[in-house]
Amino acid sequence: MLDSLASVDPVSVQIIQSNGASSSSSSSSSSSSSSMKALLISFEKFFSFLFSSFLKENIGNSFRLQVETKMVAEVSRTGRENQVYRHGRRQVVGCIPYKYRINKQSSSVDANLIEELEVLLISSQKGPAMLFPKGGWEQDETMEDAAERETLEEAGVVGKLESRLGTWRFKSKSLDIFHDSYMFPLFVTKQLDIWPEKDIRKRRWVTVAEARELCQNWWMKEALDVLVSRLQQLRPKKEEHETLCR
Repeated sequence: MLDSLASVDPVSVQIIQSNGASSSSSSSSSSSSSSMKALLISFEKFFSFLFSSFLKENIGNSFRLQVETKMVAEVSRTGRENQVYRHGRRQVVGCIPYKYRINKQSSSVDANLIEELEVLLISSQKGPAMLFPKGGWEQDETMEDAAERETLEEAGVVGKLESRLGTWRFKSKSLDIFHDSYMFPLFVTKQLDIWPEKDIRKRRWVTVAEARELCQNWWMKEALDVLVSRLQQLRPKKEEHETLCR
């Protein structure tokens, strides 16, 4: 449409009279009027399309940000007065958020699993140390709900929560007490631009090898090993099923 509009110059439109004949003048005037009208309609449709596209994009982005802001505000919690304790030990839940990179050159599923896998680390509130999202399990929620909530609060991602990787007991760094930690895998389906702890944490997608090097908690590294082992066991079954269906 732009090419057709560019080829018409409304300033240069002229009414050509042939030998002063009135019939020719009338015909030319009518033709010119129709051409100008069609041209104006085309311009109107074109700019209307541009304006509506602009509104759709910007209003859509604004609405999305409003929804995300409201959502994270509703799930964010502070304080430990409602957290679960068992035998004097604080109950902690966390997630290993993960996804796969697209690797079209992969020839062996097992050999390339670790290369395809990425996990999400976040920075600690108290320093540059990197770890997986985790936090206290509260009395009015299930363990699974707490794991998803903590991951959204600290890392700003949501997805499919999978079965528990295991339970670990570790000693608090600040107090002479122990905590029980339950870790889950979370297959990430959406990464938010706004989340409760955006201003105090950094997040970073890394490979399994990088996570083992950067993560500061031994029990989180063990949970990562359990996840990798589980995924390696599941992938061959998926490949066999796909082969049988061909």
